[in-house]
Amino acid sequence: MKNLNSFVCLVFFISTFNVINAQDTSSVSDEIPQNYKKRSPIYDYSEKQLNNVDTIPDFASKSNKLKITGTIYESDGVTPAKNVLLFIHQTDENGNFELKRENKKRYVHHRGWVKTDADGRYTFYTFVPGSYIYGNELKQILPIIKEPGKPEQKIETFVFDDDPLLKDACREKIEKTNPNRILKLDKKEGLFVAKRDIILGKEESASY
Repeated sequence: MKNLNSFVCLVFFISTFNVINAQDTSSVSDEIPQNYKKRSPIYDYSEKQLNNVDTIPDFASKSNKLKITGTIYESDGVTPAKNVLLFIHQTDENGNFELKRENKKRYVHHRGWVKTDADGRYTFYTFVPGSYIYGNELKQILPIIKEPGKPEQKIETFVFDDDPLLKDACREKIEKTNPNRILKLDKKEGLFVAKRDIILGKEESASY
């Protein structure tokens, strides 16, 4: 009888887990706009199930490899925000947006997606981008974020502390409004590392 009870409990646990997992997956799928060409690139991931770590294409071949970690918090700045999608894309090391095409839609090749875990954490393995080749612009990584049940939103870009184009006036403004945007690079074992935490509702939307 004990064995039978144990078996029933095990089956119940597995069934419950599968139902919860299916509900979580379907809730994300239900929010994906059907118009592939016009929708935000945050929905264009190919993985069946995202996790909180992703690697940007060509990472292995780049000289200035970069690991970005952080935690996304609810608006109180304390509670970790789970199941939040974060998408980034960037220029290559020469400042060019390398464009590709799929199903007649253009996209930036150097891009990635993560979905925060229960502790709100995320990690990207990428590389330090170059300044945009057609203008006197900062080195930047461009993010889009999506909370469960809410529309996607562009937020302020990641910028770099050692960028010579980050002039005093610009730096002062960023430090007053959102100092987390500025990535301070520390090199460890041949890899730059940086951190950016994000507070939902506190990040200004961006038009790029």
